[in-house]
Amino acid sequence: MKFIIIILLLLFINGRVSAQDPVFSQFYAAPMQLNPALTGLVAAPVLTLNYRNQWPSIPNAYSTYAVSFSQYIPKINSGLGVLIEADIAGGGIYSTYKGGLFYSYDIRFSKKLFIRAGIDAYFVNSRLSNGQLVFLDQLNPETGAVDNNGNVNPTNEFINNQSFSYFDMGAGFLFNSPWFHAGVSIKHLTIPKESFIKKQEDGSEELPLRITINIGSEFQLSKRNKIKNKTFLSPNALFIKQREFHQLNIGAYLRYGLFSGGIWLRHTFTNTDAVILMVGVRKGIFKIGYSYDFTVSGLGMKSGGAHEVSISFNFENKKQKYSNRYNDCLEIFR
Repeated sequence: MKFIIIILLLLFINGRVSAQDPVFSQFYAAPMQLNPALTGLVAAPVLTLNYRNQWPSIPNAYSTYAVSFSQYIPKINSGLGVLIEADIAGGGIYSTYKGGLFYSYDIRFSKKLFIRAGIDAYFVNSRLSNGQLVFLDQLNPETGAVDNNGNVNPTNEFINNQSFSYFDMGAGFLFNSPWFHAGVSIKHLTIPKESFIKKQEDGSEELPLRITINIGSEFQLSKRNKIKNKTFLSPNALFIKQREFHQLNIGAYLRYGLFSGGIWLRHTFTNTDAVILMVGVRKGIFKIGYSYDFTVSGLGMKSGGAHEVSISFNFENKKQKYSNRYNDCLEIFR
């Protein structure tokens, strides 16, 4: 763990931190994070909780938490949403907290053919816990980062700011037809700067644009009624590009009665990264899903893969008329 901290520190000193946004394997259970145009897909309040523990075999690696609320307002053809997210690295050494507002608008040509546009606006705060860092000039060959009495060795290293904040925005579009849906979103339109040290001449402190493209279809196996959920199979694909980072998820989601399951392959264009397996249950307003990322890259299972849990409360009243308004292939996101 000390070795990992030292490597992270070297990256900070050189101002070359090239990180990408956290992405949930259960992207369909975090629709607003995926694309703001997916805000408010249900004409009733929806509350969703997401948790991801990446590389649990590496102590305090990465943990991501999110809570979101959304609702569609039929009278104004609009979806409204709020999202709060926390991304914790190294047990709190580096933390990022976000709070965002979301808006989407429907343009309907028919029940099965429509487009959606959405925007999001975030306030972001990033923090660095200097007290948990170990600098090279603190290391002693015999006692490590402490002296013989257990006191932390002094350091000459200095970081100007331990916290910084910025405003961020994103936008997205969604197209739905009788045969498939497709969406594209762009995050970080304001090109915010993320740096604890002085400005870099090469612009490496700028948070790069994140471009996300998702596409999918839906094959109904049985129709939904007042008692049972609709049974369907949804093949889908997700592509993400952020600077040199590329990611492609290809797989399928199946819902059968109360139960759901899915399998995806994640590829980073340089190697096959992971196989993702998911299982879930839906009963009434409550839905829960669990997924595990089986690492198949060179890192292997030494990392422990990744655990992810999503919990959703959909307060839709199926007896009301608007419950039958959905005639699209977006059930995977609801």
